[in-house]
Amino acid sequence: MENYIFKHLLNHSEEKGIYWMKDVLVKCDAAGKIISMEENEFEFPSNIITGYTLPGFQNAHSHAFQYAMAGLAEIHPTGLSADDFWSWRKAMYKLALSVTPDQIEAIATMLYTEMVRHGYTNVAEFHYVHHDKNGKHYNNLSEMGERMISAAKTAGINITLVPIFYQKGGFGKNPTEQQKRFISPSIEDYLQLLEASKQSCRHYDGANIGIGIHSMRGVEPLDIAKIAQEGPQNIPFHIHISEQLKEVEDSIAYLGKRPVEWLLENVELSERHHLVHATHLTSAETKGIAESNANVVICPTTEGNLGDGLFPLIDYQNYGGNWSIGTDSHIGINPLEELRLLDYGQRLISHKRNIFTSKNEGNSGDFALKMATISGRKAMNNFEKDFFKVGEKLNAVVYSANSPFLATTGLDRMTSSIVYTSDARTNVSTIVNGKLIDEENNNHEEIERKFIETIKELGNR
Repeated sequence: MENYIFKHLLNHSEEKGIYWMKDVLVKCDAAGKIISMEENEFEFPSNIITGYTLPGFQNAHSHAFQYAMAGLAEIHPTGLSADDFWSWRKAMYKLALSVTPDQIEAIATMLYTEMVRHGYTNVAEFHYVHHDKNGKHYNNLSEMGERMISAAKTAGINITLVPIFYQKGGFGKNPTEQQKRFISPSIEDYLQLLEASKQSCRHYDGANIGIGIHSMRGVEPLDIAKIAQEGPQNIPFHIHISEQLKEVEDSIAYLGKRPVEWLLENVELSERHHLVHATHLTSAETKGIAESNANVVICPTTEGNLGDGLFPLIDYQNYGGNWSIGTDSHIGINPLEELRLLDYGQRLISHKRNIFTSKNEGNSGDFALKMATISGRKAMNNFEKDFFKVGEKLNAVVYSANSPFLATTGLDRMTSSIVYTSDARTNVSTIVNGKLIDEENNNHEEIERKFIETIKELGNR
């Protein structure tokens, strides 16, 4: 059992909104669940947290293997065709075709360790490298997904494994040779993979399962509707959608509908649905997503890196839409960077500054943390709106009380000071399932050694 005194703990409830608690004694059981939480207590356990404690960040969209190619698609030889998402995808395919189970585990372990260091306590792994290098099943259908779970366990992060249904090479097209490790030809094949993945989650108490569709172009649309209607209804449902203009154009040509337009008409969306990117929307689609109570997962650093475009956040928020953040290809891993880039992109196109406060929230930091936490948790099948609560696991990130900015800031401005001025150096520790994790106690050197060996073996850098 772990006990903590938190000098400053940021909480949220529907009754009080966001508020700071002081001198909070939190007691956890062996599984990391909070068994008591009392303010203004002065029984001092060994763990005294003097910094400013926020709920752990939720990384609602991750492709772990792509971490191995971060920064490698930035050389653009002259005289070639325009570089865009589709040329980046070729580099991604090359990596996906070469990585082994041991290598993908080493990459994911390094990535997840870095996520924890930056304050993420949960990750939704949008996982689609399922088969061996010849496109054949492993003896264990979820071999590669099980490696993601093992990596999460080693790194000390909670994982929602989202095995992905990937069937087509584009709208109405057969899959390509480059996609052979991803493919489940039929709904039945995918459901077998989903069940095997569910069984793999039993190996780690911090793991659970979600259902995932790669994209409208990656699965026959009628099969998407069938999975949505007949598949498990009590787990999250993730899908890439409307990320690229070409995808929208191809959808119109194939279906006579835009991707989100078709989805709204053919799938009964709810708060368990997570639409990743959704970059290119009409006003009707933007309103439709918001009114359905579905969530959009925005990945600002990746979307910026790929040149995807900017999500229509202002209109979406005006309609009451919910969003979370993800690091996707992991060109950036800092959740504060994701939040800042999301905000600043909207400021640049609107020429306004109150992007996160347009619904009278008043405090941009409060609003960003509330949205990213509550909507992000839904991506992990957690619908709890209180940041910290008896009966829930203690997952938190702590920012230094000795940071020059934070040490001189009042509590009424603290969340915005953290969101807009802090970096990884200000994050002094992360608590996952009641366990304090930092570089001294998570075997960081061994994780780094295996990662470096793997990258050398791959020879892609």
